[in-house]
Amino acid sequence: MSAQKSAVAPLGARDWGVLLVLCGAIFLEGIDVAMLNVALPSIRADLGLSTGSLQWVMSAYVLGYGGFMLVGGRAADLFGRRRMFIGWLAVFLVFSGLGGFATEGWMLVTARFVTGVAAAFMTPAGLSIITTGFEEGPRRNKALLFYSGTAAGGFSIGLVVGGLLASVDWRWVFFAPVVLSALILLAALALVPKSPRPDRAGQSLDLAGGTAVTAAIVLLVLGVERAAHTSPAWTLGTLGAGLAALATFIAVERRSAAPLVRLGILRGGALVRANIVGLLFAGGFFGFQFLVVLYLQELRGWSTLETSFAMIVVGVDAILSPVLVPRLVARFGNARLILGGLVLASLSYALFLPVGADWTYLTMLPSLLLLGIAFALAYGPLTIVATDGVEEEEQGLAGGLLYTSFQFGSALGLSATAAVNVSATASQAPGALLDGYRAALVVPLAAALLATLVSAFGVRSRRSADSRVIDKAELPDDRTSELPTAH
Repeated sequence: MSAQKSAVAPLGARDWGVLLVLCGAIFLEGIDVAMLNVALPSIRADLGLSTGSLQWVMSAYVLGYGGFMLVGGRAADLFGRRRMFIGWLAVFLVFSGLGGFATEGWMLVTARFVTGVAAAFMTPAGLSIITTGFEEGPRRNKALLFYSGTAAGGFSIGLVVGGLLASVDWRWVFFAPVVLSALILLAALALVPKSPRPDRAGQSLDLAGGTAVTAAIVLLVLGVERAAHTSPAWTLGTLGAGLAALATFIAVERRSAAPLVRLGILRGGALVRANIVGLLFAGGFFGFQFLVVLYLQELRGWSTLETSFAMIVVGVDAILSPVLVPRLVARFGNARLILGGLVLASLSYALFLPVGADWTYLTMLPSLLLLGIAFALAYGPLTIVATDGVEEEEQGLAGGLLYTSFQFGSALGLSATAAVNVSATASQAPGALLDGYRAALVVPLAAALLATLVSAFGVRSRRSADSRVIDKAELPDDRTSELPTAH
């Protein structure tokens, strides 16, 4: 049935035009983050930043992105997806360029924070344009898998491009996205169709809820991000304040006539599982990449560019996601693919656990390649499951929830991995460094195994639903009304 429907309604030229614009934006977001990662040493040397100040260059973006994502997703639903996408893409363009002109650390941190906020509004708006513009089923799945592959490709390509640009001048890491942003902006104005203004009768942006949830996420991400660099008392105080703000947000939403997050949306088991799995998967993925980079540069003495080229094999998902994964989804379903991807991610991390001081690249290659395949199998289907069955007027919210989970998971995974690595490293001797890496590798492995367990419940639920549908179909017509409907 899926193949039949896909053959009847292929993506047309206009569809591909819109999709390529949106893919360009998510590629831009991925390449922007990756290029900055490899340019940090050059930035520190030129601006004379301490390690703590350098951490803020990354943390500022994460705080803006993660903190405002839910507000950004809901704003797309209320004020128009095209308007939010184009408007905040322009903000992204301007502040990315301003970062390249920074002469002081605080200027760069401010520019990165605003760039993160812009991404928080732009990304869920772009995702919801896909989920509302392509009907649910094979067409939407194909579009989402192409979109997720482009996002992964942006990060992988950004590692290499960032190394090349940083070797010339780190400021080009900020100027290059300006050129790409301008091209995408012009294409978006021409190709992304205008839609009727959303009916906001009886609805408004929940400012009290938005303030509370933004404060909660910013404080939680800040506590997690800075855990390895501050005292336990400061970390516990920050996390406690974040949890208090989260409790305030829930109380506000329960009483609000037009809540920022309709709590009923969290009753969907598939949506909640997708967000939990997304959080754990992102934590393991980014924690592992962080350790591999440290291993190659700190212990092995590889250059930034050599490390970038070594990691690019993880970008195989950019090819697999649009080419192979749609066929696998049609044959096996999203839940099984997610589970398979998580099993491969667990295997990837486990294979790297006994890392040695003199491993050849061929010895590391299976782990890196498996991780790329795992990302292809899990990331796109997670996006599909997290938005499947959600009403059109809440698609921006669903996208915001998922990307908040990804962002918070990456912050949590990086912080936990870094904390274990620091505590297990007694000195800078090669043996001590290896002990730290091996101890910290347990963090992404544990996250992947836990995500696999959570995902297994999704496969089991899908099988139960399928069996109820089959049983219902085999009953006489006059008895089908006695059975519950499978969702």
